[in-house]
Amino acid sequence: MKILANDGIAQSGNDLLQKEGFEVITTKVAKEQLSNFINEHKITGLLVRSATEARKSLIDDCPSLKLIGRGGVGMDNIDVAHAKSKGIHVINTPAASSESVAELVFAHLLSGARFLYDSNRNMPLDGDSKFKQLKKSYAGGTELRGKTLGVIGFGRIGQATAKVALSLGMKVLFNDHHTTEASLEISFYDGQTVNFSLKNNEFDTLLKDSDFITIHVPAQKNYVLGKAEFEKMKTGAAVVNASRGGVLDEVALIDALENGKIAFAGLDVFESEPNPEIRILMHPKISLTPHTGASTVEAQERISLELAHQIIDLLN
Repeated sequence: MKILANDGIAQSGNDLLQKEGFEVITTKVAKEQLSNFINEHKITGLLVRSATEARKSLIDDCPSLKLIGRGGVGMDNIDVAHAKSKGIHVINTPAASSESVAELVFAHLLSGARFLYDSNRNMPLDGDSKFKQLKKSYAGGTELRGKTLGVIGFGRIGQATAKVALSLGMKVLFNDHHTTEASLEISFYDGQTVNFSLKNNEFDTLLKDSDFITIHVPAQKNYVLGKAEFEKMKTGAAVVNASRGGVLDEVALIDALENGKIAFAGLDVFESEPNPEIRILMHPKISLTPHTGASTVEAQERISLELAHQIIDLLN
């Protein structure tokens, strides 16, 4: 059986699949050619990340498909219900990338709290001639320890993010439609563990009491954070979105940054991805990454192995 990993797969997962008799193809096929390629090569399984879409038309055009796998959590780029109605297995890897996304959230938070996103732009340009002025400009940083992190969406990634916050000495508030309380176990290098019990907070309470807010929800029809929500937040608060583009109103965000309501933002995903708006890309108060939340070596290894094991169980 042939597996097309159209957005790539780590070598460990590739090796495991080949060992079990699967042929793994890692050619990157353009959207316009994907149906033809799948049919021509009689592809049994299609593996995607966020770049490749598996929509109804593709599913209908490719009768050889028996499985579609998403290397990651969200499956909004796959027409899941339609695929299942055709008898196609749809799988994902909900646990494999949680820690990597959580660490990226804190890369943005730490970068914003100490102006690294902006100083790394200006030091190469003016560091030799305006060192003292730049030092003064970036001297008003803040610490995360002792501050409150609001986590919107408390699934695996939200909980992994909360664990990092607690480890840094932050207070954590969370809001989730499905979780009323959670027990988090934080493990340390020497085998020691610490347990925390958290309860769901009202959304408005989270907005009002948090110093920093991070979003971890699936794709939504409406904004989770927009003008009304920014107005309820603390003046000088900050936001990070490493979930999905379109859950945060970028126009309202720019306004909130411009009027000083929001101190800074960190964005890994964008409303108009893969072509983010220039005002977002050029804004001096926004820390930017190109949708790389799960893009660590370790996460990709875990994702590839988790996909491989599921494929073997379902198709062999």
